Amino acid sequence: MKRGYSNVCGITGVFSLGGARPIEDHVLSEMISELVHRGPDDAGRHLGDGIALGFRRLALNDLERGNQPHFSEDRDLVSVCNGEIYNHRALREELARAGHSFRTACDTEVLVHLYRRHGTGLTARLDGQFAFALYDATARRLLLARDHAGIVPLFYTVVDGLLVFGSEIKAILRHPAVRPRVDLRGLDQVLTLPGLVSPRTMFEGVHALRPGERLVADASGVTVERYWDLDYPRAADLAPPGADLGAEVDRAADRVAALLDGAVRDRLVADVPVGLYLSGGLDSSLLAALAAAARPDRTWPSYSVVFPGHDFDESAHQRLVAGKLGTRHHEVPVRAGDLADRLRAMVRHAETPVRESYNVCSLKLSEAVRADGTVAVLTGEGADELFGGYPGYRYDAAGLGGSRLTGLDALLEREARERMWGVDIGYEQDQTTAQEIRRDLYSADLAPSFDTFATTSQRLVDADRLKGRHPLHQRSYLDFHLRLADHLLGDHGDRMALANAVEPRVPFLARPVVDQAAALHPALMVAGGVEKAVLRRVAAPLVPGEVLARPKFGFRGQTSGDLLDAGAGWFEELLSPPLVRRQGYFDPDAVSALVRHHRERGGRVHAHLDTDYLMVIATFALFVEEFGLPCLG
Repeated sequence: MKRGYSNVCGITGVFSLGGARPIEDHVLSEMISELVHRGPDDAGRHLGDGIALGFRRLALNDLERGNQPHFSEDRDLVSVCNGEIYNHRALREELARAGHSFRTACDTEVLVHLYRRHGTGLTARLDGQFAFALYDATARRLLLARDHAGIVPLFYTVVDGLLVFGSEIKAILRHPAVRPRVDLRGLDQVLTLPGLVSPRTMFEGVHALRPGERLVADASGVTVERYWDLDYPRAADLAPPGADLGAEVDRAADRVAALLDGAVRDRLVADVPVGLYLSGGLDSSLLAALAAAARPDRTWPSYSVVFPGHDFDESAHQRLVAGKLGTRHHEVPVRAGDLADRLRAMVRHAETPVRESYNVCSLKLSEAVRADGTVAVLTGEGADELFGGYPGYRYDAAGLGGSRLTGLDALLEREARERMWGVDIGYEQDQTTAQEIRRDLYSADLAPSFDTFATTSQRLVDADRLKGRHPLHQRSYLDFHLRLADHLLGDHGDRMALANAVEPRVPFLARPVVDQAAALHPALMVAGGVEKAVLRRVAAPLVPGEVLARPKFGFRGQTSGDLLDAGAGWFEELLSPPLVRRQGYFDPDAVSALVRHHRERGGRVHAHLDTDYLMVIATFALFVEEFGLPCLG
């Protein structure tokens, strides 16, 4: 019997906290219907006393028998799962030896059997990318869980004695008890950070499970607990790096290479076509090389976004890698009109406004992948955050990561950082300066209460995981939670791929690879001033030298400045005083001043160094319209 990954790409449901309250089938049907884009191949449901579970399936393995939900032998336990359990073979063998019998070859069937043996502690046994719901009818208990890195999303809300959950918030909004409102703290996060930070969402009262978090709901209420978090050693416990740093990098590279090779092989398993995203950078090129080595008999399809005529086009490096590895390469050109055609759809799928437009490129890319018949792709997210790939790591390693502020400004900045993450470390920007810019952007109705929802008043991460750590480890932890989980993996990754029923698979975030990265001495992250020194050593014999020598080159797309320069009337309408005034969240005069600043003084927006406030305001206008959110004007 073949043992593969069944893959369900959308789950949703309702649980009555107050007893066996009936859940109406037509409500569940409407919630499931909102997820059809994530799983067009099949649908399923389970209705019981006070519980409703639904899903949509994107079939990758065990195509005929891989449907869900899964039940225990006595049918007292039932589960639905979005994603894969990559260590399911070892778990299945262990469970079979203990007397458990299996109905299918699917990886996710192990969940009900693991729960029988380990209760809610089953999450400690899993290596995968998943979000699941498991109902224990005997205990009247619902367990929700999200994987360690947050690759797969899961959202929930509690309203009228019901716990309502889903892989996307739009499924939750179909429940008649849920009335959407804008979460101002979420909005300010988008204006401040790379994106939202779980548990915050853009919808008031709707929460995201954090990476490595589980929720237990029963008659006593709802409890949310962390079962895993990235945990670096304390700086005082770090031994000095070896005298021969090059030899240390070599040894670390050998360990990482073996683990990464295994992670890639696991993620190539499917009964449907699997492909590769090629950006032209180190990370995706390394994964493609490992895939080619794992299956030399296979010609893998590869896919790249290209920008004809632009200086940030990376097609030359993409073609170089594709040519060396012999992939069947596809270039997906992004042109000026694509933003106008897809921005509204992008916002609806992302369920958030955005600071930059590259999500539209990702949406078009997955559209081309699916049209080519490919259903899953390997992507390189996680490498920069775990192995030291952004410029900030070089600055920290050189002792240049501190703020340039002095006097009272420096004191206020330090206080803001300590409120946000519990330690004095700079991230993204000087927070107090940016805070005053944002204060001026909000409408006259919201500005007086700004301090109550400002990001600088929020604790965003677990301070105990930052205190006493090396600066490079602190930056990695912040990147893992503030950039990777909910932005790069969430609105940019999962949501743009699954909008077209394509599943992203992320080898760098395999549990063993993450654990190995966390064990690396910080001196190895930027050894000799070289970003991602260990990964570069792993890649040295596998990828072209031109790619190996490239510095980090971030994704780019059109900025608000590009659109205003081009005279995009549709974009200007989203920033117009009547619309801004009617929606009532931003100050129309402040928005108009930003537009004038661009036109009169050539206010360029750097895709990586500046906050594109106008892009946030424009996509927020679309967000309000798409989800029928209350206007304040």
